[in-house]
Amino acid sequence: MKRWIMTALLSTLTTASVKAGETSSAPRIVLVHGIFQQGHSFLFLKRKLEKQGYDCLVPSLHPRDARTGIEPLAAQLQREIEQRWGKEATFHMVAHSMGGLVSRYYLQELGGHQRCKSLVTMGTPHQGTHAAFLYPGKGAQQMRPHSDFLTNLDASAHRLKDLSLFSYRTPLDLIILPSSSSIWPIAENHRIWALAHPLVMHSPRVHRKIFEVARS
Repeated sequence: MKRWIMTALLSTLTTASVKAGETSSAPRIVLVHGIFQQGHSFLFLKRKLEKQGYDCLVPSLHPRDARTGIEPLAAQLQREIEQRWGKEATFHMVAHSMGGLVSRYYLQELGGHQRCKSLVTMGTPHQGTHAAFLYPGKGAQQMRPHSDFLTNLDASAHRLKDLSLFSYRTPLDLIILPSSSSIWPIAENHRIWALAHPLVMHSPRVHRKIFEVARS
């Protein structure tokens, strides 16, 4: 009886520590969705990662259309990470579309680079997209080519020098216009053949890279 009680108590304490991000040895990965999306857009990838033992955080950031700007979304992302794992645990990041810019702002301007190991972006408008002229709101304005937001983000990109950086794009992307806008000069860039903007995040080639980087 005493042995059962001690086992149950130890299990409870261990679970609490893992939730606080204090003792978990599982690799941690943050998945950041793009504009108009929510966290469940990463459901397939999240399941694949969790089956391999990864600890995944997949927040849904609001407003989804970034009408108030990218900065508030990055602040939400920071809160989600700290609530899940505390302020010191390290992790990897994977982001789709606008989520790559949200992640970059968090890493470069909110101190996230001090604890992040890598960032893999998929279909992210690192150099802006002409499609952003078709939608109102501050976030869309910030994603237009040569915006002040993108200029300032590039100016602080040196803070990511210790991270492994990767950017994937597809020439068939009709959201990132031109598709070459996903080329990120400081990252390792890859071109893949996904049939549409959302399908970049389902590419087996991208998934292999994510697993490879997260294991390193």
